[in-house]
Amino acid sequence: MSSRAGSPERAGPPETVWRALARPRYLLTPWPWRSAAYLLSGVPAGIFVLVVTVALAVAGGLLSLVLVGLPLLALLALGGIPVAGLERSRTRLVDPRPLPDPHRGPPAPGLWPWARTRFREQATWRELGHALLFALVLWPLDLLAVGLGLLLPLDLIATPLLMATVGDGREAKAVKLWTVTSWPAAWAFAVLGVVFLAGCGYALGAVAGARAELARILLAPRDHVLGRRVTELTRSRMRLVDAFEAERRRIERDLHDGAQQRLVALTMALGLARLDAPPGPLADRLRTAHEEAGEVLAELRELIRGIHPTVLTDYGLAAAITDAADRSVVPVDVALDGVAGGAAGRFSDAVEATAYFVVREALANVARHSGAARATVTGRYGDGRLVLAVEDDGRGGARAADGSGLTGLADRVSVLDGRLSLSSPVGGPTVLRVEIPCDIRADSVRGSAPKPPTRRV
Repeated sequence: MSSRAGSPERAGPPETVWRALARPRYLLTPWPWRSAAYLLSGVPAGIFVLVVTVALAVAGGLLSLVLVGLPLLALLALGGIPVAGLERSRTRLVDPRPLPDPHRGPPAPGLWPWARTRFREQATWRELGHALLFALVLWPLDLLAVGLGLLLPLDLIATPLLMATVGDGREAKAVKLWTVTSWPAAWAFAVLGVVFLAGCGYALGAVAGARAELARILLAPRDHVLGRRVTELTRSRMRLVDAFEAERRRIERDLHDGAQQRLVALTMALGLARLDAPPGPLADRLRTAHEEAGEVLAELRELIRGIHPTVLTDYGLAAAITDAADRSVVPVDVALDGVAGGAAGRFSDAVEATAYFVVREALANVARHSGAARATVTGRYGDGRLVLAVEDDGRGGARAADGSGLTGLADRVSVLDGRLSLSSPVGGPTVLRVEIPCDIRADSVRGSAPKPPTRRV
């Protein structure tokens, strides 16, 4: 490898034989020899795999009438696993990018749980197919590529040496095909071998790169790698949402049990001091402080309710939506079907919190921007989906990208595999709709019976 490609200052994708082929100094780097070593190492490995495969297949077939043949056939089926492990190690000669192992860990220790897991995996049978292809097709092609791309040019280059040692300076066989009887012809074959070797260096790199890519396709298909990444990404997003909700609840609890209680005590103390103070400037100042403390307490309670309302935790989603509608500046009608919770079961914490904050943000936007005289919140649960809609009779023309806060809510809904849509033609009406796939948990009853949803008129 060239010094520039291997320097730690150059950040970028890892160096592979394909990237090295595009460089002008490719023949002066170790990559042609690494490619030849990769192809050449496949020959003895392929011969060994072929011999073992044939032996196990013959032995298993001959002994199939007795129980001894079944373990041999099972061993043959699992034989692709070590061959795949060997291929992952060999591939690093031409492609240092790791080939991920697609196998899952067994659910319990022991040979039988391991074997059951392996036989049920698609990767096991894919690796068996790779082993059979390797034993029957690939290693002969590796041998042919090395023979034509390395041994043949070296034989041509060695023509003068053969003429001096074997032919006593009178004649030599070039590649066992042409008889060379003069030194100029011998040196001409040597020069031809050097030129041929230079061209074959590129050919060996291309063959080795294609061979490694085939192994990557067979042993680590792209859909499997992407599927694992998507699954892990989805799980990490869910963990972040759960951690975020837990932190919101902790903050709400700390404010409710700490700062709010101290403000209540301060307000009561100021009220008592105001009653005991004689009329005058001191009484006026105590009255002002008492009123300010009351306003701060009211703002703190509203802040606590916005962080995570207690009604949502204690009574469920329907009661929380009804409470949000009751506190809305714009009159709101509420009609919920199958979203009660309580004894009928509750949605998960993430679903309830997401649905509630979507409705609350929508009602806040109605009050601030729509100019509506009335709004409606409808919701239903069925077929494993929670559907909520907020509609107003305002001026319309709203867009989620105009800083309304709905973009963040849409991202939050997407974490739950849900969908948030907004329809707001100019002149209205504006309809915000959210769909979240979820299940009702029968064991999630919290608090007392749910507060029945009311209809505000």
